[in-house]
Amino acid sequence: MKKLVVAFLFLSCAMSAQDMNVVSGDFKFLKDQKEINVEFDYSKFTMMKEKKTEAQYVEERTKDLNTKTRGTGDIWKKKWNSSKELIWNPKFLELANVIFTKDGKDVNFQEGLTNAPYTLIVETVWIYPGWDAGIMKQAAKVSTNLKFVETKNKSNVLLEISSEEAPGDQWGNNYSNESRIGEGYAKTAKSLAKMILKKAYK
Repeated sequence: MKKLVVAFLFLSCAMSAQDMNVVSGDFKFLKDQKEINVEFDYSKFTMMKEKKTEAQYVEERTKDLNTKTRGTGDIWKKKWNSSKELIWNPKFLELANVIFTKDGKDVNFQEGLTNAPYTLIVETVWIYPGWDAGIMKQAAKVSTNLKFVETKNKSNVLLEISSEEAPGDQWGNNYSNESRIGEGYAKTAKSLAKMILKKAYK
């Protein structure tokens, strides 16, 4: 019985592997850059296995939570609406910069660097929030398109990378969907930074 429980826990906690592929372009232009402007695009992403729109997901979850306990859905909706600016974007930027700093590279990824020659557009494609039921859980998953463009001519894409199902989770329990998703953005940034270090600085 104990072996069965352990096996079940292992399966429930298993995290899917992230798949990152270069769609087009190369990394050469990034080698000597000190600042990269970053923009986040959440305008078109879908959610869950059913590929729901964000509006549909938020409406359904708000209604469901309010049905269980009056008012909790409205509170959750406020948390969700602020999570992009307060959790997801900062997680991405923080992890990217940490990886470069640890490798001794003087490069800074930040929003609002409009004078930087290049901009990274983090376009969210798909999100699965995962779940945590105490002894069993499933990591969040975040899929994005990562496009490096000229800041003054954003139609000129120098490098595009597809990141699929970056897993988001933390040790121990994490009952916040928004926080788990944030860890998916952190994983995306970590993988991107390592890829740049490998490809641009070789």
